[in-house]
Amino acid sequence: MLATRGDQVPTGPGWVHEIKWDGIRALVEVSSTDAAVVHVWSRSGRDLGPAFPELRDLVAVAGDLLLDGEIVALGAGVPTLGGLADRIHVTDARKAARLAAANPVTLLAFDLLRLDGRDLSALPWSRRRELLEAIGLDDVSWQVPATYDDGPALLAAAEQQGLEGIMSKRVSARYAWGRRSRDWLKFPIRPTGSFVVGGYRHEVGSDHRLGAVLLGQPTAEGLAYRGRVGSGIAGRAAQMLTELLVPLARATSPFLDVPRPDAVGTVWVEPELVVDVAYLQVTDEGRLRQPAYRGVRPDQTPDDLRADGG
Repeated sequence: MLATRGDQVPTGPGWVHEIKWDGIRALVEVSSTDAAVVHVWSRSGRDLGPAFPELRDLVAVAGDLLLDGEIVALGAGVPTLGGLADRIHVTDARKAARLAAANPVTLLAFDLLRLDGRDLSALPWSRRRELLEAIGLDDVSWQVPATYDDGPALLAAAEQQGLEGIMSKRVSARYAWGRRSRDWLKFPIRPTGSFVVGGYRHEVGSDHRLGAVLLGQPTAEGLAYRGRVGSGIAGRAAQMLTELLVPLARATSPFLDVPRPDAVGTVWVEPELVVDVAYLQVTDEGRLRQPAYRGVRPDQTPDDLRADGG
């Protein structure tokens, strides 16, 4: 179930409100047919379980369950997507264990969709929440985040504390699989968006250090150019992006339109990798103003962005 960007925070007893956490959205599953393994499904269908060994012990909570939630790194206090950069794409078990010890994650489970073989998605949010709170998710590696009655006050507090924003949820809502709904509304503090990478550029004076990526938004006509971002791309983030983008190289631009100054010196790539970007606003020309790279989104695909409208 996907949230829609809201215009005004709803009030009244028909709504509850939660912090919008800056992490990786995932479905986390313990299956009765494979109860020894915890699967962590991204929205693209990839199993991220090997990257997060600290979630393995969820098998002790229930023999069969499916959770919807956000995987966050809380070590720095305020979670950021960038804090997960060294965790997301790890597949080697020993390396994953080392990283889990140095930079542990926490699953913030905000919905319960299946329990002991029973599909709960047709139940109202309020009943699913009762069942979620009853199964005992209270551990350093998995928690159930709090809900609040006063949405406008929560939004003000989130902004004061430097958090990403809030979510508002209709208490009577069923869970809509794979669909964007106005029963869940998101209110980010600063505009953020997910975009497809269609090319990259090296740092000035270097032929190997990545300095910026070119961003696009999928439309019915093709990949519309939204500008390039270099802020936030350095060190480990630049290295990881390089490893992901080099195998995607192609000879021609995937964009509908790229100004010549941005095209010169660009290495074009297949438009498959989705990244998150914060920005001040969108210009009349459709370009992102003052964009800053936040991290890779393995939980999203280019098709998701077409439905989201960016």
